[in-house]
Amino acid sequence: MPMPSLRRLAVAALLPLLAFAAPAQATQYPVTLTDAAGREVTIARRPERVALQDGRNIAILALLDREDPFQRVVLWNNIPSRDDAGFWAVLRAAWPKAAGIPDMGFGDNGQVNAEQLITARPQLVVAEQRALGSLREAGVDRRLAQLNIPLLVVDSFADPVPNAIRSVELLGQALDREAEAADYAAFARERVARVEAGIAASGHRPNVFVETRAGQGGPEARCFTQGRVGWGPLVEAAGGHNIGADLVPGASGEVTMETVIARRPEVYVMTGANWRARGAVAVPFGYGAEAPAALAGLARLEERPGFALLEAAREGRVLGVWHGFYNHAFNVVGLEALAKAFHPRQLAGLDPDETFRTILARFTRIPPSPFLVSASAPRVGG
Repeated sequence: MPMPSLRRLAVAALLPLLAFAAPAQATQYPVTLTDAAGREVTIARRPERVALQDGRNIAILALLDREDPFQRVVLWNNIPSRDDAGFWAVLRAAWPKAAGIPDMGFGDNGQVNAEQLITARPQLVVAEQRALGSLREAGVDRRLAQLNIPLLVVDSFADPVPNAIRSVELLGQALDREAEAADYAAFARERVARVEAGIAASGHRPNVFVETRAGQGGPEARCFTQGRVGWGPLVEAAGGHNIGADLVPGASGEVTMETVIARRPEVYVMTGANWRARGAVAVPFGYGAEAPAALAGLARLEERPGFALLEAAREGRVLGVWHGFYNHAFNVVGLEALAKAFHPRQLAGLDPDETFRTILARFTRIPPSPFLVSASAPRVGG
């Protein structure tokens, strides 16, 4: 019986999505939306003043308010300036006023300055699902409700592949940018369908270990990994089995190299970025990163004690990839990089770098700039 072509499988995977597609319309206010946390949120009027609990969601606004993603932002946690200096430099050069938007100065765990938030008079507050517990514990959600300021929860971490796309659509509805949201969502879902078709054609799910932030804690640090959030679901969506979900009881945790070796991963993934912490030997990926430096960084990490015992290292199945995809609106790019490494024969035609360039050129006004998505590490032992 002949095997169905990858193109036919991709079309078949898209049919259920197309069946529910409808022309995007202007948002009619007031509008009640169901957010990523399952909460019903009513937005009385078109928001012109927005606060971002997680500043990385400026990527969603770049897809929606394309000419100026900062035009509505009155307050944010400017995480890009602290965790992704290359991206921040690109944003600041394109939209200089971004540097003047007040920064609450916190990370991604849900902390906000409540008084600063209220003083900014936002008409919409956008928060990540992972932060909702902290916001509730601090009573921020109640204070916002008392002031009739809607709190809309998005997600690209708990269930990153479907929810990143849905979050773009959700904010598109909230901000009267449904056409822009639908435009990107159709593109992203088509890319996901291609990946799913390749996985179906493969019929195999390799065991994968992801060492997140590889080398950031220094060469002697244990392997930090994620279980059923972030990189974990991304691995599963890319057609692999995430060993980390078997090893860590919570969202994330550390494991020894000996433990990883015993699990015999077929593919070993290291995530990295342009971090410059003292003692770090992290692998540079993302904005401003260059392939020679990334390959050198991967080779250094492969010199760690015990690493050569991994069959994946000896067989050339170690992949380095930009860390930021684990919690990002453009995570379909990371999905493609993983899927191509897991299923090289079925998905040889994927080009994650081109997908990233296409997203920026077609769906945003973020200027083109050198960006390193991923790289295959040198084979250990020659």
